[in-house]
Amino acid sequence: MAAGVNRKISAASARAHTRRAKQNASFKLPSGICTKILLVLFAGILAWAYQAIQPPIPKTCGSPDGPPVTASRIKLKDGRYLAYKEHGVPRDAAKYKIVYVHGFDSCRHDAVVANTLSPEIVEALGVYIVSFDRPGYGESDPNPKGTVQSLPLDIEELADQLGLGSKFYVIGFSMGGQVIWSCLKYIPHRLAGAALLAPVVNYWWPGFPTNLVTEAYQQQLPQDQWAVRVSHYAPWLTYWWNTQKWFPSSSVVAHSTDILNSEDKKLLPEIVSTRNYTAVVRQQGEYESLHRDMMIGFGTWEFSPMDLDNPFPNNEGSVHMWHGDEDKIVPVILQRYIAQQLPWIHYHELPGAGHMFPHAPGMSDNIVKVLVGE
Repeated sequence: MAAGVNRKISAASARAHTRRAKQNASFKLPSGICTKILLVLFAGILAWAYQAIQPPIPKTCGSPDGPPVTASRIKLKDGRYLAYKEHGVPRDAAKYKIVYVHGFDSCRHDAVVANTLSPEIVEALGVYIVSFDRPGYGESDPNPKGTVQSLPLDIEELADQLGLGSKFYVIGFSMGGQVIWSCLKYIPHRLAGAALLAPVVNYWWPGFPTNLVTEAYQQQLPQDQWAVRVSHYAPWLTYWWNTQKWFPSSSVVAHSTDILNSEDKKLLPEIVSTRNYTAVVRQQGEYESLHRDMMIGFGTWEFSPMDLDNPFPNNEGSVHMWHGDEDKIVPVILQRYIAQQLPWIHYHELPGAGHMFPHAPGMSDNIVKVLVGE
């Protein structure tokens, strides 16, 4: 009898134990824990994204961890240094003094007009040319506060410290040609003449017809459309966009030959063979050179070149724009429109030429002779 009772109690106890085990197995997270986990994950993603878009600190020339200073430099009013290189006849003996502005991903050594100008023209006309590293390139200090206006003021200060006189000529190629528009805006009183060689166009300059801009914009490779779009609409993403590996970035930064026409490709071997200073160009870092260039060049400008007044109303000087009609980097249709809006511009369109036409034999002689009126 006692044994039967013990068996019944044991069975009931077993069933109760099983129920308790099942209840214990049904584990529930504390209220709100899922929300907290998601918030932590979101914060982690934000922290990663923030780090990804932060550019590295530039390695300024002359700093303990930066490249050495080897170039001649001037110290600007704001404390930055600007490196320069002189070409042609001695400065004091020159009849014509020219400041040359280099293009994208280049430096003071890339003064194509100075490098290819014939010795006969240099001596006969008395030509002096000074090229310089734009901020962040070569051995010129970066300018994190750089604007459309700041570089013309740097050029003016360079000219004053070198004693080029009250007026001087300016020549700019590609992105450096775009800078000449700023010179015409902010220091026209200092100019004796100006030449823009295949100047880069900002697709967001006011004054362009929408259909024309759309046509020109779509002539670019898709990755270049995105590169300039990011620089304009989200400049804080420019560094990340041009260093990430998920999508194709700027073909210009990558030195792709897909953006060169047949004439450019013929000139390329000579250009490459003489360019033994490539490492110097980006030695302080890409952000304050290439990316800063893009953010300023394709950013929101304070003016449109098409609104500029003639800087030489009495014909005491002249402004010339040269462009190849097969330029695959800067669409010619926009240059034609600018020239139509500015009748005082002397527009020279070169049939069959691409973006690199200044490197063609004899081209620099023609550009300089026309500019100085000889």
